[in-house]
This record gives sequence, structure tokens and C-alpha cells, in this order.
Amino acid sequence: MRPFDPEPPPDDEAAPTPRRLSAQALRAALRALFTALVAGLLVGSLVPAAHAAAVPDRASTPAAAKPSWPGNTPNRTGGKDYFIDATQGHDDAAGTSPRTAWRTLAKANATTFAPGDRILLKAGEQWQDEQLWPKGSGSAGKPITISAYGDPGAGRPYIATNGKVPIPFNADGTKNPATVGLTGAIVLRNQQYWDINNVELSNDDDFAADITQGTYVRDGIMVSINADLLKPGDDSIMDHFRISDIHVHNIDGPSYWQKIHYGAVDFQVFGSKSYKEYGTGGYYFKDVRIEDNTFENVELHAIQFAFNWFYDRYAEAGQYDESGKWHEGWEQLWVRTRDLYSRDVYIGHNYAESIGQGAIQLANTKNMKVEYNEVNGYLKRYDAVSCALYLWAGADSVMQFNEVYDGPNNEFDGTPWDLEYTNFNVTYQYNYSHDNAAGWMAYMGNTSNSIARYNLSVNDNGVLVKNMLSTNYSPTYFTNNTFVYDGADLDYVHDETFLSRVYFLNNIFYNTSKTASTPWYRRTGALRQAVFSNNDYYEASGTHSTQEPADPKGSRENPKFVGDPAKYVTGAGVDKIRKAAAHFRLRDDSPLIDAGRYNPHLGTKDFLGTHIYYGKAPDIGMAESRIGEQITDPVDDDPIEEEVDNRVDLALGKPVTASSTHPGANGTLTADRLTDGDLTTRWAAADDATYPITLDIDFGAGTTFDEVYVDEYTDSGTNPRVQSFELQRWDAGTGQWVTFASRDTGIGHDLTVTGFGSVTTTRLRVALTGQIATEQYTPTLTEVAVYRTGQ
Repeated sequence: MRPFDPEPPPDDEAAPTPRRLSAQALRAALRALFTALVAGLLVGSLVPAAHAAAVPDRASTPAAAKPSWPGNTPNRTGGKDYFIDATQGHDDAAGTSPRTAWRTLAKANATTFAPGDRILLKAGEQWQDEQLWPKGSGSAGKPITISAYGDPGAGRPYIATNGKVPIPFNADGTKNPATVGLTGAIVLRNQQYWDINNVELSNDDDFAADITQGTYVRDGIMVSINADLLKPGDDSIMDHFRISDIHVHNIDGPSYWQKIHYGAVDFQVFGSKSYKEYGTGGYYFKDVRIEDNTFENVELHAIQFAFNWFYDRYAEAGQYDESGKWHEGWEQLWVRTRDLYSRDVYIGHNYAESIGQGAIQLANTKNMKVEYNEVNGYLKRYDAVSCALYLWAGADSVMQFNEVYDGPNNEFDGTPWDLEYTNFNVTYQYNYSHDNAAGWMAYMGNTSNSIARYNLSVNDNGVLVKNMLSTNYSPTYFTNNTFVYDGADLDYVHDETFLSRVYFLNNIFYNTSKTASTPWYRRTGALRQAVFSNNDYYEASGTHSTQEPADPKGSRENPKFVGDPAKYVTGAGVDKIRKAAAHFRLRDDSPLIDAGRYNPHLGTKDFLGTHIYYGKAPDIGMAESRIGEQITDPVDDDPIEEEVDNRVDLALGKPVTASSTHPGANGTLTADRLTDGDLTTRWAAADDATYPITLDIDFGAGTTFDEVYVDEYTDSGTNPRVQSFELQRWDAGTGQWVTFASRDTGIGHDLTVTGFGSVTTTRLRVALTGQIATEQYTPTLTEVAVYRTGQ
């Protein structure tokens, strides 16, 4: 297995094919079969009276789609098989054959299984009010398996736990170390080498009612590491999990945040103390595959991965990174610094429908590939921040060939995708999102090498790139994406302010509105750190917005898609995602062919699997045309990075003296950070500093300038703190500082001061003279730059 491989298969025929039908066809077939063949039998005779009215619209796998159950074939791992039959079984039987099957899951829960053993549930049977928590671990090459046996025409064995799970909270609302993680219909805790497949699960006591209050936590499958229960010498790394061909539905619980995650499939690490009290390099999962599953009507998530809760929300969980950048505890920088990432994870070919919060919410993982997942409806019962499919505090991972639609109209995040906090080397590529009212991509910051390329967005009419709350370690690249939207319904392309360098290369911005031009931003100066090159800006109205960014190498032409943008493809299923995307490839006479520019962040293939690039240059948009000679080994001989802001910063590298410096953050908040050219570093005044606070830059010789740039640190919700300031020059003749510019309207983010004419001096002073009345903390700045724009 290669869990991280950013290269797609060459075409649809070569793409991995799931063992089920397309999601829509499967669901229709399942429900029709259930209605015609199963409903009367199960509800009338097999379901206990107390739960008869509560059985949901269940779906059993048709016989044609399941030639046999795994338990009908020999065990090839050398372990024993144990059979469970809810109707004909007996717990005092041996359990080692279908004729001597056990009856209850409690019998399995009381058994410690050995490597290679299989726990086989009889197809078509139900276990009401029961939870399955078998004990023991498998070993390399000999996992313990939970699966099905019996009649190939019967439905999956069904565990309906009905909320009969432990409460993971103490009376005071804190998490209970003894019971947290025991909330699944199937539970594994501090166990490894397990395969789970071909079962159906629910965990709701009333399918007709939606839980909106209380402290209910319920899961389909909960796999956890409880650090407090590990003894010296125990493994703290749990290896090898396979979850496939399961159907999880009706997992109910409150849709508000309870400081704990739950859903259809959860992998979590728990500990009752601060993360600082645990060792480094452990407490994670590895070699996990979650694939070919169906999730419907679940809270909070369909799939949730490894969100540690070692007091991560508390102030003491925050830390400074190596550059002096502060990370709140919930940003989880400590996962990277202590190597607590789970790793080698594959999540593919899953279908999720009507999910209460974020459908596939992943965290604290590296070497992860997430592909061919379909999300039909998310944030259905949750009105705060979350997105459909995203990774938080992760590394070296790729999200590709996923389809997301029917998202909420959410003022917070609400988007299909999210370049989240504290990600390193995370790529979103070849994804298709459509009809998501909140927009396309949330974008938080505190990341390095974030890339979103060759994605297709249609009618994600909210904010295309939403938020940016922290500066980044390195630039972000949005390349060769195709955006088709209704400008009359679109909120903005960007709603906040880009705090660090962002490159937009070779994208198509296609506005279908014949009455409204594209609204590009909400805040003045929002795009100052954004660089646009070789993009296409098409307005169906023929009128371009005055906010449209400068792009000297851009285009305003009709792309000439092969398909009508109004008739975009939906309902084909995620395994036909390339066929849907092909609707927006370019006709051979498109003016966007060979109109882009090469950059190494483009990768090697487009959405359709075509090599990049053919002809004189790459095409604009998410599909490359095979016109012209193939450039097999392209070289970036015109780096976009070298043509940005060619002005010389006269203060760069010059010594700075501050009247006050904060002693914290391991001594990284010093004044020299103000002239290092890096917006991710900063200076801060000491807590007891009094105004005026002065910052003196020594040019070393007479220097002439007419523009001064000043930037306050505003990451992680930090508010601007400076109300007034003065710019002063050193007058060597009088030996005094002379004020040449002043402001009483604050600094905030990204302020350029001009209008003072031309100043020549050997030293510049930035004197911070007053604090915003509502702020209690002393100021902190990221940069002071000085330019000469005139001659």
C-alpha cells in the first residue's frame, strides 16, 4: 500500500473501482429491495416489540451485489472462527461453527481473541440494544476480523445499539477517562490489527426524533487510544485497521460542540492530562484503510480521525514555534513538534449523506490519501464552524477526486474544502464541488506549502476563498482551478484579507450572471498579498468589476468549454468524476490553450489525467489540451516568485532598536524581526511597557524614501492594539527626532503610509504613542518596510 501518492490513475477505467454500485444507484436498489423483500419480515417478526416502530429505512445488500459473505470462505490466517446467530445461537455453545453459534454480543465481549481469529455475525440477523467490544489484538499478517457469514441473499448483520452506550462525561461535565471512547456500536480500545467489514450499524434510541440537547455521545465504530490506560512497555502506536463495506446510519447526538467528536467511524486519542505529561513519538494510529462504506444521517461526522484532546483547548496548550509565531492550543502545533501524527492512512470510495457537521473531518495525520469520496449534504444540523472534507494539523497528504454538494448557507466556514490551520505540504487536487451555498474553500493560515490545483467548482456561490486568520510559513498556490459561479449570488471571491503571499495562476473565473459583475473582496486591501497571473476573467454580462485584480498576463475571453456551463453533470457518482469534469475542458479553438504559465506547483497531470503540458505553455483551467508538442520535463524559466514587488525595501536587514521587548517566546520577539522581510516573525513589547514605545531603524547612511509600510500582528484572533503613532526622522544637525507623519486611526494589518513627500535621513523612528482603549495588551508588529517609489 502507498497511502500517500499524489498522482492520479491515468483514466477512469484505471481508477480504483469500489465493490459497490454508484452511490445513487446503490441506495435506490437497496431501498427498493428492502421495501419489497425485507421490511415486513424484519419489522413484523424479528424486531422486538419495543423497537419495532423505531426501525429506520434500512437497506440490505442485494444478493446480486454480494456473491458470498467472507465468513463463508475458509479462514486463511491460521486463527479460529467464532459464529454468532441472534436467533438460533446459544451462549453456552462452543461458538466455533454455525451449528454451535453463540447468541449475544456479550459473549464475544467477554472473550479475548487471538491473532487470526474471526468473529462472524450471521447475515440477516439483528442485535438490538447490544454493543460489540471484543478483546484482544491481532498481529502482523494475522488481523482479527469482524464480518458476516450465512445466506448470500440476506442483508448485512445489523447491530442496533439504540444508544445503550456509556456516558463519556463526569457529573461536572468533564470527560471521564474510564468511559470516554466506549460510545460505539463497535468499540476497540488500545487494540490493533483489526479488520471490520460487511456489517450494518445504528446507534439511536428514536429514529424519528432529532436530539438537540443533552450530553449524548454515540458512534458507529469507535477506535481509540486511551493513553491513561497504557502500562509501561505497552504499545502506544496502534497498527493496522481495515474498515470496509459497512453501512452506518442514524447515529444521533446533539449537533453542538461538546468538546468531543462522534460519528459513523471515529479514530481518536484520549488522555486526561496535558499532552506535555505524555511521551513523544507515540499515541497514534498507523496503516489504516477506510473504504467502500456508506454513511447516512449521522452526527457529528461520517469519518473523524485522531483529534487528540489532551487539554488542547486550554491556554497552556499553546506554544511558540521556532520563528516566534504563537499558536493557540487548538491549532495543535504540538502534534508536529512531538511527532504525534497518525500516519499511512487511506480513506476512499465512501458515500456520506445528511451529515450533521463536517462529513469527513481529519486531524493530526500525515501520509494520508483521501480520494473518491462523495458527500451529499453536510452541516445539516450544526450552525457553527466546520467544512465537508478537510485535514487539520496534518502533513504530507493529498485530497483528490472527491465530490461534495448540498452544503449549507453558512456565515462561518461551511465550504466543501478547507486549507486548515497548521498543515504542512497538504494538497487539494482534482476535486469537484457544486451547489454549496457557503462557497468553495475555507483558508485559515499557519500553513506551509498549501496547494489547491486542478479543482472544479460550480455554483459554490458563497465565498470562493474564505477567511485567512493567520500568516503562513510559505506561500500558498491556487493554480489551474475552474470556478463557475453566479456573480449575482456570489458573496465575494475573498471576504477577509490575505495576510501572506498567495499566488493565483492559470485559474478560470467564469461569471454566468448577465446582470452582475464579480464581487472580488469585502475589505479594502484584501488582495494586497495576492498575486494574479495568467488567469481568465469571463463576465457573461460583458462588464468587469472595478475590483478585478491586476493581471497583465491575464485574459478576459470566453473559455469555450465543450459543455454548456448551465448543464453541468450531477448524479453520475464519484467514480465518474472525470466524466463530470470533462464537461469543462476546453474546445480546440479556445483562446485559453497555451495561455497559462508553468510553475512547479502545477504538478504533473491535470484533472483528466493529461500530462502537463503540451504546446507553448500550459492551458488555463483544470484541463490541459493535447495540442502541440508534449513538454516532458518542463522548467520554470520565468518564476512568478521573482517578479513580485520588485521594489527595494530600504529597511531590509537593517538593525532595529526597541525601547521595550517582550522576554517570552524563547527570546524570539526581538526588534530585528521587524526588518527580516518575513511576515511570519514578529516583535512584541514587554507587558509592562509604557507609551510611547519606539522602534528605531538605523540605515547606516543617508537614505531617501517616500513610503513606509507597517503591519501589526493579528494572527489567531489577536486584535490590533495601536491607536496612534508617529513617523520621525533623525536630524543630525540638531540631534533631535522630527515628526514627518502621524496617524490616530490605528495601524492594523498591512498599512502603507504615504503623502509626506520625500524624506532623507540616516535613521527612522516608528513611535507608538497611544493604545486602543479597549485593548489591554502591549503592541506586537510583524514588519516595518521602507520604499522609494519616486525618482
